Amino acid sequence: MITLRRSEERGSFDFGWLKTSHTFSFGHYRDPEWMGFGPLRVINEDFVAPGQGFGAHPHSDMEIITYVVSGALAHRDSLGHQQSVTPGEVQRMSAGSGIEHSEFNPSNAEPVHLLQIWIRPEKRGEPPSYEQKRFDSAHTRGRLGVLASPDAREGSVRIGQDALMLGAHLAPGETARHTIGPGRRAWVQVVKGDVTLRGGERLRAGDGAGLANEDGFDLAAGGDGAEVLVFDLP
Repeated sequence: MITLRRSEERGSFDFGWLKTSHTFSFGHYRDPEWMGFGPLRVINEDFVAPGQGFGAHPHSDMEIITYVVSGALAHRDSLGHQQSVTPGEVQRMSAGSGIEHSEFNPSNAEPVHLLQIWIRPEKRGEPPSYEQKRFDSAHTRGRLGVLASPDAREGSVRIGQDALMLGAHLAPGETARHTIGPGRRAWVQVVKGDVTLRGGERLRAGDGAGLANEDGFDLAAGGDGAEVLVFDLP
């Protein structure tokens, strides 16, 4: 079964300094029909204006992944980390028993475009931790490379949930396949370009699709190519 979530159906807001779209219920956007997909709780697509950002705020018991599409995002947290996240990198913050952080756009001229992803952990109250890794372009070129996993496979960041986050950069007409194991499900999120999903469904930038009771799927990139994230979930 395939459940589609079109870009224009998301909860979207323009706060001036922040333009944001929520795939699932979050913040000012409340929708009991879209509370997540398995342990995948949040996919927020944010555009943060130059010199603006999110002030210090707390989190707990959530695996928070930041994926920057363009620009840079400066991060500070109560564990003492101060780093910038740029395209090609994945940041993972395990909030655990509690952490406070801030994020802002250090550029004076360019907005930062990012996806913030929340995944519920298997265990609550774990010590908070932070990890950030850069992936060579070959890791996701023409294939679904693992970016986050419970066992750090393929050099991915480690998360406290039996879930995978994979990414692909597909050239026009290029295809990638993902196999879904028994009892598992998958979520596809298009970051850029467009893809055709098995069954002929075309997904454009901002679109998502949940797949349950399926054994796998193919993603075929359109004429401008595509950047895609895939979540393999229990």
